[in-house]
This record gives sequence, C-alpha cells and structure tokens, in this order.
Amino acid sequence: MPNSFLKCSIASFLLFAFTSSSAQNLKLWYNKPATVWTEALPIGNGRIGAMVHGGVNSDHIQFNEETLWTSKPRNYNRTGAYKYLDTIRQLLFDGKRGAAEKLANEQFMGTKNDSSDKKSDYQANYLPFGDLFLHFNHLSFSNYKRDLDLNSAIASTSYFADGVDYKREYLVSQPNQALVVHLSANKLNHISFSAALTTPHHLATLKQMDNNTIELQLQVQNGALRGSSFLRVITNGGSIKVNDATIEVSNANDATIILTAGTNFINYNDVSGNPDLPCLKALASLVGKSYPQIQSAHIKEYQNYFNTYSLNLGKSANEELPTDKRIEMFASSNDPSFVALYQQYGRYLLISSSRPGTRPANLQGIWNDQMNPPWGSKYTVNINTEMNYWPAELLNLSPMHQPLFDMLKEVSTTGKVTAKEYYNAPGWVLHHNTDLWRGTAAINASNHGIWVSGGAWLSHHLWEHYQFTQDLGFLKNQGYPIMKEAALFFNSFLIKDPVTGYLISTPSNSPEQGGLVAGPTMDHQIIRDLFKNVIAASELLNVDASLRKTLQEKYTQIAPNKIGKYGQLQEWMQDVDDSSNKHRHVSHLWGLYPGNEINWDETPALTKAAMQSLLFRGDAATGWSLGWKINFWSRFKDGEHTFKMITMLMSPAKTGAGSYPNLFDAHPPFQIDGNFGGAAGIGELMVQSHTQFIHLLPALPTAIQEGEVKGICARGGFVINMKWSAGKLETVTLLSKAGKDLTLRYLGKVVAMKTTSNGRYRFDKNLALITTVK
Repeated sequence: MPNSFLKCSIASFLLFAFTSSSAQNLKLWYNKPATVWTEALPIGNGRIGAMVHGGVNSDHIQFNEETLWTSKPRNYNRTGAYKYLDTIRQLLFDGKRGAAEKLANEQFMGTKNDSSDKKSDYQANYLPFGDLFLHFNHLSFSNYKRDLDLNSAIASTSYFADGVDYKREYLVSQPNQALVVHLSANKLNHISFSAALTTPHHLATLKQMDNNTIELQLQVQNGALRGSSFLRVITNGGSIKVNDATIEVSNANDATIILTAGTNFINYNDVSGNPDLPCLKALASLVGKSYPQIQSAHIKEYQNYFNTYSLNLGKSANEELPTDKRIEMFASSNDPSFVALYQQYGRYLLISSSRPGTRPANLQGIWNDQMNPPWGSKYTVNINTEMNYWPAELLNLSPMHQPLFDMLKEVSTTGKVTAKEYYNAPGWVLHHNTDLWRGTAAINASNHGIWVSGGAWLSHHLWEHYQFTQDLGFLKNQGYPIMKEAALFFNSFLIKDPVTGYLISTPSNSPEQGGLVAGPTMDHQIIRDLFKNVIAASELLNVDASLRKTLQEKYTQIAPNKIGKYGQLQEWMQDVDDSSNKHRHVSHLWGLYPGNEINWDETPALTKAAMQSLLFRGDAATGWSLGWKINFWSRFKDGEHTFKMITMLMSPAKTGAGSYPNLFDAHPPFQIDGNFGGAAGIGELMVQSHTQFIHLLPALPTAIQEGEVKGICARGGFVINMKWSAGKLETVTLLSKAGKDLTLRYLGKVVAMKTTSNGRYRFDKNLALITTVK
C-alpha cells in the first residue's frame, strides 16, 4: 500500500476512530424482488462484481470479473499519421472544417479491431461473465424484504414461507476473492435448492470437479481472453448431488455458496495467465472457514475504508419507505437523510468497484450484463472516467484512487507511441477513450474522437491526490513523472494561432460540441492546469528548473478565457456560442470545476460569465451531466440551485435522466459516473478548498439545515468534523495531517494559523479556537 494511503488511514483513525457509520440507517431496501437489472442490488470487491435480484423461487445473481473484455493486446496507432497534421491544421485555419474532418477520418484515426465498419470495433468492450441461478420450491411466501446494507457491504433477502423464516446473505469478499451466498432458516433441515451456473458466452463448457463443485470455462469469441469460474456449495447437514450443470442441496440446516472467477489476463500486454489459478487460490483460502468467519473478515476489510467518513442529515419519515418509493417521492417531500444515503451509496460503489490492486471503475463501475454494452462500458476520459473519482479524496477514500493511477502509468506508456505517430511529439497523449488494452489513439470519428486532453485531465488527479494527502513520496515517484511527460507533449503540441498570436490546441474539439476545431477553451484550461501543477511540483521536488522556466513562459502565451457577446464564457476562440444550445456537455466550464482557475475570489467576471453559460445551457441533462452541474452550482455558492440539481438526479429515471430503483444513475441507460459526480457535489456543499481558503458550508441549501459530517477532507492535508443546525455552523474539529498553514473561512470570517503535523484543532461557531491537541 502506498505511503500516502497508509498515512491517511492512520490519520483518519487518530481522529475518527469514533466515526463509524454503523449507528446510521444506511440501507437500500425493497418489499419485492427485482424484475429488471436496474432494480437488482450491486455488490463487489473491485475485481468481482455481482447484481442480486433476490427472487423467492428463482434467485438470479449476475456477475462480472473486471478483466473479461473483447479483443486482445494490440497496437492501436496508425503509423506516420503525423504527416497529415500540418495539413489538417491549415485546413482548420482556413475555415475548411469539413475538409479537415474528412482528411482526419481517412488518415488520423486509430486502427480498428477488424474490417468491420462499426465504431465499437476501434476499442474493446467490457463483458459479463456469467449468471448464478438458485431455484427453490415455495408454494407461497410473505414478509418479503431485500436490502443492501452500506455499513457492511452485505445484501440480503428474507421472507416467510411454509411456516419457516428464510434468509439469504450475499457478499463479495476481498480477503477471500469470492462471491459468497449464505442460506439459512429458523428451522433445521429446511434448506433445499438447486444452484445452476450459466454464461452468455457461446464458447463455454461446464463440468463437475468434485462432489460439491462445478467449473465453468469460457472463451471470448474472436478475443484473447479465457475465463474460469468455480461454484462450490458447503452445507451443514443434508445432502448434495452434483452434475455438470447444477448442484442440488436437500434438507440442509444451512448452506454456503462460493463462486470464484478469473481470466488469463496478466496485463495489457500479457494474456499468458491461467484462469483457473485465481479461482483455486480463492477456494484454498476458504478451506475450513465458517460463514461467520468469512463474513467477519469481509466486514473488517470493507469498513477500514467505509468508516473513515459519516454524514448525518437527520431523520426522515420517508426512511420507513422502500427505496424505490423514496426516489418517487423525493422531489415532493422533505427527505434530507436520503441525500446522506445517496452520497454514502456513491462511496460504497467506489469501494466496491475500485479497490487498490484492481482495474479502475469503468463507465458502469464493475457491473454489466450486456454482451454489447452502451459505449462499450469502457473508459471515456473526456469526463466520465474522471468523474468516477471526484469523490475519492474529498470523501476520504483516497486508496480507491490508486487503480486510476495504475492505469495512468500504463496509458502514459502506450500514449508515448501515439504522441510520436500522430504528432511527432515527445511525452504522451490520450484521446477521448481507452480500454483494458490501454489504447490511446483517436477513435470513432474525427469530429469528436480527436480530442487531445484526456491525459492532461487524468494528470489533474495525480496533483489532486498530492494536494489532499501532501505525500511528497507519491508526488516524486508516481505523480510527477507522469505529469511531466504529459506536459512535454503539450509543450511540443501547442501552436501559434495565426490570427491572435496565442498558443492554441489544434486539431481538437470541445467534447460533443462543434466538431473539429482550432483552440477549444476546455483544452486551454486543462493545459494551463497541467503546466501550473508541473511547475509547482518541480519546485517542491527541486527538479527540472529548465523545463519549469519553459512552461512558465508558455503558460502566459496560451489563449485565455474570453467573455462573449452574450456575457457568456466563450467555448471557442471565436465568439460563436449559441445561447439556445441545451447540450448536456458544458466543456468550457472545466476551469470552474474540476479546475479552479475560475472562482469568485480571483476571477469574479469570468465566474459570472461561466454562470451565464450554464444558465443558457439549462438545468435539464442526462445523469452524468446533472452530476457535473451539481458541482458547478456548488462552486457558484448557490445552495438552492445546487439542491434543485440534486433533486433532479435523485428523481425516478422513468422517462430520462435521474435514478433507477436501485439508485444507479441513468444517462440513460445506466452509467455510474452520475452517482460519483452527485456524491462529490454533495460534499462540495459542505467544504470547498480549491482556492486559498478552506470554506466551510459554502453552499448549504435550506433543505439540509441540520447536519453533521465527520471525515470530510480538504486540500492541504486536512480532515474535518463539522456540525451545524438551523443553517449555522456550531462546531468544527480539524486534523492537520501534514502540519501545513491553515486558512479557514465561514461566512465573512477568515482565520489563518499555523498547524503541526497530526495536530487537532477545535473551533466554535465563530471560528474561535477552543482546544489544541498535538
């Protein structure tokens, strides 16, 4: 485990050993089984994910393993594409966008998997692995309930049938790397069922391994990956009968089902693994262990992450309602505790889909049931992948960021080839998508696929991690080398605009808007952010003085943000924004969030212009866009408008964006980024630290006038406990992990002071210091 994560864990323990969320009612629950996938409940350990439907006579558990994708290791790059770069640029300078896009489509896109014309064949798709079906024989049932307990990461199904109380518990254990289902009853000898393992993959076989185990083996069609899954049932009493496809249990006192999964994937360049090995290792780790032991180890590992943070927004009468009913009623009722549940659900989903040592959360986290999923369920890095990690630092889940950093190291390697072949440049570049095989070339079509800032945006996360943890070791060994190489690319790539003389980014686009252009505002904001962060990091580390000087000079030459004729922040170099455009993507506000160069303290005119742009664009949006707009309005310090956006995100997704019955975000269809964006935006209501201040309760809406948060983090290495009532601050306790200078702001009061490493400071409602504990 990296030192920064260990330090964060220790620091969190020192201050928040009492912070456990276990006292709170943090459950999603329902009084009927799931009938569709977006009603099922997600569980996962970062590598294995499952969706639990909870049927009485037929229970369906659909599962995934994070490395089962289409395709194979390959080079995505078109050799010598850079020969056409100058021509494409000149066509754009001459106003011939159509010709530029046509040439780029022909000569500047990545290579496809095969000869197919389908866009999806540029990169790989994330695939479902299989399905576990449990079959019972109950004549009738009552008292049905299924739930997902966020405190323990355990889903359960319970009901009364034929004079017996039955219960099933479902978890995905990280310590034992297995999906585990435990079946119990309040009477002996009443657990009877059959378990069947199936898969949507056509190239698959099932076979009996021993007297309580069957194995599924599959091959991805036209791909390099193979998968294995072992299904084992252990009973207390009763009998077991096994054939190649099913395991039948009769009259047991209780039963524990163990499901493992693995593939031959080693890394993006190596598929020489044995898919049986992770399965056999998992099964071996469980030999001799009872279900209570498995459950206890699972809960302990999970709560090590989850219990670093808690949010209490009071009680609500709606807590007595099933979750799907709470969603339906949220917009018309007073239910602030549901906001806390939603945010904690976002934290739960991040832990469940992005544990240290796994691959990062994709467009659907780790959960997908379709062989041809929307947008390939891959990594879209013109916002969606990044949004997945917006809560990581703020909401005290820093370790969950590591899978993204691991992927960054890999794409910074493959991206060096793309930088050379497409731009004849040093450093590395990533366009708007990547996948398991770490493709970095432009895909799909030139009017949106040629966007050069994916690597620079992802590099922002490296700096954010340092800002929150103050871990110089991480910055030196992981963050800075990748950030530096990204900056080297843009140092070469930027070109002088023949009209204004500014340095601009071209060819590129403003994501999902306007086609191939020269000089989109979003690019310039991201590149300035990258240069600024590399400059700061090189100073901290006392390295690369010459590069630092070069970047400092070029930083001032990059085309600046401009205010257009409508009072809006311009999306492009030219003042051509359409004030009636209601598109979901608001790319040119990147500098407001997640960037910080646009803010009320330092650039009020630009902030006002950004607000005008957002007002023109409107509130209506798809799920992830609602998540982004929540953060925009939080940064505007407008709590009421922010809460309006939260209400839209948490409303039923019956006709469009919002939330499905299981609280999954609806793009539509399901994309998980809105869950994470919404969770981060709720945090921004309470603490913001992107300027020189740590601003407390900067955008508190009237709907959440009472509350207490413990474990929320701020840049500078600070962890905060805070309580408020009647919309006013009551107390603040703050831990300084790194002993940095502190500047707190609340309403019109500012307090600046020195801190010591691991010092704890308690303030009253007027920010007067009450106590200090070293």
